[in-house]
Amino acid sequence: MRALFDGELPELVMFDLDGTLVDSVPDLARAVDQMLLALDRDAAGEDQVRAWVGNGAQMLVRRALAGQLVPADTHAESPADEDLFPIAYELFLAAYAQCNGRSSRLYPGVMILLEALHKAQVPMAIVTNKPHAFTEPLLQSLQIAGFFCQVVSGDSLSQKKPDPAQLNWVLDKQQVPAARSLFVGDSMHDVQAARAAGCPVICVSYGYNHGEPIALSRPDRVLDSLADLPV
Repeated sequence: MRALFDGELPELVMFDLDGTLVDSVPDLARAVDQMLLALDRDAAGEDQVRAWVGNGAQMLVRRALAGQLVPADTHAESPADEDLFPIAYELFLAAYAQCNGRSSRLYPGVMILLEALHKAQVPMAIVTNKPHAFTEPLLQSLQIAGFFCQVVSGDSLSQKKPDPAQLNWVLDKQQVPAARSLFVGDSMHDVQAARAAGCPVICVSYGYNHGEPIALSRPDRVLDSLADLPV
């Protein structure tokens, strides 16, 4: 970490949530499958949902309706599915509200890094595409909410990652230059957002990047565990 900041610690560390700090797929898959079954469709299963997450709840539902990994900047539903989307989305939200945090777990090494940064008095923030209604309860259920001075969710602003708006908002609130801030994520969208904001970016190898090795997106460093990031 210090190698990216001339031997010093960053003045701010921003984290993605799902796929970086938390494996939330078991709960997301349960909600997706409940939604699909309510629509008289086959359940997708955890492995399939794992390939679909990473661009927010609405995109996850659109992918579930399409039954495939459609690009994040398109709507690939059939006309019938497009009409069905509002109903499907409400079904998903209701199902996920019931199971959010039930089976989600911190990845190994996460608590080690959070505690080390907290001890070093480095401010931390969450920047996620997850809706706010689910972000805060998940942080609370995993007992990590107190580590973060700012939490920006997918519906907090009009734009979300890969747009840099969320990162820029945190940087402005904390009054920290982008070059003195670190973003930690797991996907190509995290890399794109960090680059656009001007932040160094480190990614984990185990996250949700639609089956593509995150090294191909050329973050500044790739880690197999956040415990491998010395403070």
